[in-house]
Amino acid sequence: MHRMIGIVGGIGSYAGIDLIKKIYDHTGATCDQEHLPVSMLSAPHKVVDRTKFLLGEVSENPANSIADIISTLSKYGAEVIGIPCNTAHAPQIFEGIMEAIPRNCKLLHLVEEVCDFIITNYPSVKKVGVLSTTGTIKSNIYSNILSQKKIEVIHPSEEIQNGFVQPAIYDPIYGIKAHANPIDEKALKDLISAASNLSKMGAQAIILGCTEIPLALTQLSIEGSLIVDATSVLAKALIRESRTNVFKK
Repeated sequence: MHRMIGIVGGIGSYAGIDLIKKIYDHTGATCDQEHLPVSMLSAPHKVVDRTKFLLGEVSENPANSIADIISTLSKYGAEVIGIPCNTAHAPQIFEGIMEAIPRNCKLLHLVEEVCDFIITNYPSVKKVGVLSTTGTIKSNIYSNILSQKKIEVIHPSEEIQNGFVQPAIYDPIYGIKAHANPIDEKALKDLISAASNLSKMGAQAIILGCTEIPLALTQLSIEGSLIVDATSVLAKALIRESRTNVFKK
């Protein structure tokens, strides 16, 4: 028996779907019955945008509605919880979630899992680039954790962040939140350019620190820099905590 995995969907909506897919991809099941129990609740109309909250554009903390979703997942049997949204792990949001969820739930910290993944699997990496929302950058989530391990974190310049990365996620015409399937060519091109720039700045690894971005960037490396898919890391961590040892090799 394995503990049920609960996923907070809808933030963004395709990111939750992507997380479920990656859980199945990495489980290594050979039949239906070997797959893990997974429950996802997608209620995007209830959760305000995390970046807008962190930038002070809205006053409502999304922690409250995310905690409500986790509580509902718990009622249906979920014990191991993942939130496929990097920005939701900013302390201003994540701490509020932790205070309000049932005690029997184990909520994984996506950013901590990604940092542990790099430290464990790529100990020689000492300079990491992060592609993310502006909210994640402002909250310094990755910098605060990785700096404790003496790993330097670099972000795109303000020009590239505001002109390429943030629009690739949010633009209503070509951004991934508006066009996730298929990805608009401009969003893909802009993200590749931003990642390439981080590589030129010396990033040995580039974290896809927004769960929308792996929907577009699926390659394993860019110009010699390792690509770290935060969603994939979270999927493997959820499998681990569901107490399975049937990872696909």
